[in-house]
Amino acid sequence: MLSARAGVKILCYIGAMMLKNLVIAATMFLLAISPAVINAQAGSPATTAHPTPPASPQSGSNPPAGSSANMPEAPNPAPRSDCEGGACDAPPAHITIATPAPAPAPWPLQERISWAASLILVLIVYVAAMLGIPALRKIARQMKFIEVTAQAAADSAKAALMYAEAQALAQRPWLVVTAEAEPGPNNRFTIVATNRGRSPTKIVTLVDEIATARDESHLPTAPVFKGGPVPPRVPIILLPGESTGLKTFSREDVRAVCQTPDDLRRVEQWESKIYLYGNVTYIDLRAPAGKEPYETGWCCWYIHGHQKSGMVLAGTPEYNVHT
Repeated sequence: MLSARAGVKILCYIGAMMLKNLVIAATMFLLAISPAVINAQAGSPATTAHPTPPASPQSGSNPPAGSSANMPEAPNPAPRSDCEGGACDAPPAHITIATPAPAPAPWPLQERISWAASLILVLIVYVAAMLGIPALRKIARQMKFIEVTAQAAADSAKAALMYAEAQALAQRPWLVVTAEAEPGPNNRFTIVATNRGRSPTKIVTLVDEIATARDESHLPTAPVFKGGPVPPRVPIILLPGESTGLKTFSREDVRAVCQTPDDLRRVEQWESKIYLYGNVTYIDLRAPAGKEPYETGWCCWYIHGHQKSGMVLAGTPEYNVHT
């Protein structure tokens, strides 16, 4: 099969040959009809005869309008002997020759050339239109195909970008906070942050707070901290799967939270609950410098029993933020 460029060249060549043949045919046609047009314009006009209507000898009216005003009146014919006193035949009709029309001016050569050029221009425009309409249709189809291809390429690029973002999210570090009980009879619990991602991370800041409330609905809408986030005393770097303790809490710490015996009684009878919440920010060690750190919020409810205690995750979504 021929390529698209070869096909276009063949079409252009065929169009040029057709245009050349049309121009030659139009020129020969003009040269052929030019003498006939000139002879037709230079021909002599025909002679017009105006017959004079017969005049009645008894009528006293004016002569007919078709007769010449300058023609002398013809003498009355002598009476014939065979008329026998009756009306004789009408005299023969008069023939009037009109003044011949002036000969038309010859067709100038400049006007003939202009007329031929106009005809050739019309033929060229017609041929160009006949050849250009299919070309424009092909161009329109090609533009539509290019538009569809460009849209498909844009969709592919968008899909590739989404895939790259998904891969980046899959490879980033993820800190997950849980509450774990320490072994032994001391009812001590540790809030642990574990790197569940696929990249090493470094903890940037830590902050935590302890509050008492009747239930989660009585906590502030957003976490309230008395102090601002502070970096850890020792840099904490966690590889994928590694953990670090953020805060510990035990039964002995309940007395420090409950300032009065009445507060302790309400906690023991579950009329009031102890909530521990905090926030940790961390960065991806493989990310470029200046990238915004990630954030993980956590909230736990310390369940104080008469002999044993427990700790579970609690709080509203505002307290458990993950970015």
